[in-house]
Amino acid sequence: MSVENQLLLTLIKLRLHTPNQEHAFWFSVSEFTVGNIFVTWINVMFCSWKELNIWPSKELVIVHMPSDFKRLYASTRVIVDGVDVPIKKPGKPTAQQMTYSTYKNRNTLKTLVGIAHGGLTSYITPAYGGSASDRILVERGDSPQKCDPGYSSYDKGFNVQDIFAPFNIQVNIPTFLGKKISSQQKQ
Repeated sequence: MSVENQLLLTLIKLRLHTPNQEHAFWFSVSEFTVGNIFVTWINVMFCSWKELNIWPSKELVIVHMPSDFKRLYASTRVIVDGVDVPIKKPGKPTAQQMTYSTYKNRNTLKTLVGIAHGGLTSYITPAYGGSASDRILVERGDSPQKCDPGYSSYDKGFNVQDIFAPFNIQVNIPTFLGKKISSQQKQ
């Protein structure tokens, strides 16, 4: 199978989430070959792309920022949210415990994803077990070091201003969530 077709197979599989059996039929190879090609290309992409600096410049962020957002949060550089990816239940009890998300009520891997205003995924932390909190992901990641002094916008579950304060970065919490978090902190 040509290198181009291997990459095409991988991209189609990522986009459509189709089973190996369909790809085997489409590309006239075995299901085992599809699995090997997919895993190989995912590893190649990971090793190659992790070296890229995809953190956009402040100027680029401002160009792509929606006008309403610019009016309310003009200095926001990135919007970050925790993402839980469902996984098959591990066989070992310790792995089950580490990956079990009480929020999702299933086993997951968890990561933080940062999105620039134009829709560019500019930041992804390493994945942790679903039992890890959003705060742990921020503490172990390097998002404070990536941000210029200014603002970062986070989802409602985050109480991380103390992590960003030494870097002179303010954490914006959307207004409708800010009141809820403030009342929870007072209790």
